[in-house]
Amino acid sequence: MAPQLDAYFKSVDDLSSNFVERLSQAVAIPSISAEDERRPDVVKMGHFLKKQLEDLGAHMEARELGQQPHKEHLTLPPAIIGRYPAKKDESKRTVLVYGHYDVQPANLSDGWNTEPFKLTVDEQGRMYGRGSTDDKGPVLGWVNAIEAHQKAGVEFPVNLLMCFEGMEEYGSEGLDDFIIQECKPGKFFEDADVCCISDNYWLGTKKPCLTYGLRGCSYYSIEISGPGQDLHSGVYGGTAHEPMTDLVRVMASLVDEEGNILIPGIKELVAPVTEEEKEVYKNIDFTMDNLYESLGSKTGLFESKERTLMGRWRFPSLSLHGVEGAFSAPGAKTVIPAKVTGKFSIRTVPNMEPADVDELVFKYVNDVFAKLKTKNKLNVSLQHAGKWWVASPNHPNFTAAAKAVERVWGVKPDLTREGGSIPVTLTFEQATGKNVLLLPMGSSTDAAHSINEKLDKRNYIEGTKLLGSYLHYIAEEPMDQ
Repeated sequence: MAPQLDAYFKSVDDLSSNFVERLSQAVAIPSISAEDERRPDVVKMGHFLKKQLEDLGAHMEARELGQQPHKEHLTLPPAIIGRYPAKKDESKRTVLVYGHYDVQPANLSDGWNTEPFKLTVDEQGRMYGRGSTDDKGPVLGWVNAIEAHQKAGVEFPVNLLMCFEGMEEYGSEGLDDFIIQECKPGKFFEDADVCCISDNYWLGTKKPCLTYGLRGCSYYSIEISGPGQDLHSGVYGGTAHEPMTDLVRVMASLVDEEGNILIPGIKELVAPVTEEEKEVYKNIDFTMDNLYESLGSKTGLFESKERTLMGRWRFPSLSLHGVEGAFSAPGAKTVIPAKVTGKFSIRTVPNMEPADVDELVFKYVNDVFAKLKTKNKLNVSLQHAGKWWVASPNHPNFTAAAKAVERVWGVKPDLTREGGSIPVTLTFEQATGKNVLLLPMGSSTDAAHSINEKLDKRNYIEGTKLLGSYLHYIAEEPMDQ
């Protein structure tokens, strides 16, 4: 029997201006986890979120996570955890939700059309501001859902456990160990029945989706050094092995112009694509124009949507990210850098084990470097790794969410994977032993991590309805898996 949600939906609509104001207050706090000087703002944002929930009657705690690794002068932002209602109702299921309250760096000079830390709503209802879609809007969606239930006089359908962190954009340092500890018997998250994360996006702009898979990410550094200090090319050019020349040649050997990874053995680690799996891609609501709109150009690698989606979700990719130590400012400085560090990552998929990928990468880079016959020195290392994740889209957690999508948006959701990585997803799955659902609020054009990040007001308000509806459907979905 479908839940009665009309009163809840009306309450969300009635409170929509309040919800936009709540998001505006959150966006105004520049909670940039990657910048040391912004750490007080990250902490401020965590406590803002804590108070919003406490004011609605939730039991909330700010748990300290200790000092930041390699930056011991900084204290990690607290994990904001909570329970609503404050006292557990033993007759109801318990849903554990996760989000993050930190954001990527942003400056007006980067190319923003509006002040990044002032929520600006245009005539089309696009709400511009850093963190609007990643992840402050979705996090506040849970807060909004609680308030809308209260104002509507509708009983909250589940026990809601919450885990909100302030370091997601900087590698979630300190969080994994915390989650693992708090999922043990007698701890805060022990009684979770399912998990839900809203920290990703629709594939396009019109049709909602549920996400059941993520690629992993292994991030590497290639350091090449030689001279004892930077050199002048007019004096030393032509007399010494140059680290930058060696680095460019090594990095150019990693991937070809068609996106193929050139490291031997990588392809053999990938699980074969089945015929049944191929069929899934044909019916997904996506066109090449969706890709071109997101790219801002027609520079896609493939001509078909199926191959493009598989390139994003199903196959590994290798991307070159930058060079540290080389001259990069405007102008023409004729320096030969003494040491340069190239950075690249591999997005991994089933069944690529991170240790196997590391072994192939290290061997290949060392072999390529040896063939250069240079007198410079090489050090290739792994910076960090997060494993891929795949869940069953047939689990009751997903079928309940699908019913909620259909109730709110009037369409059946696409079942999608993501090309990006949310490592905490796997952590929650392994620590709780429960199914994890990714339930996105924003759309593909939201420009998370980029300039002019936005969240459409419609997605925010209807997304709040969706989060609340999902809780009602999961409260009564038969749990036979």
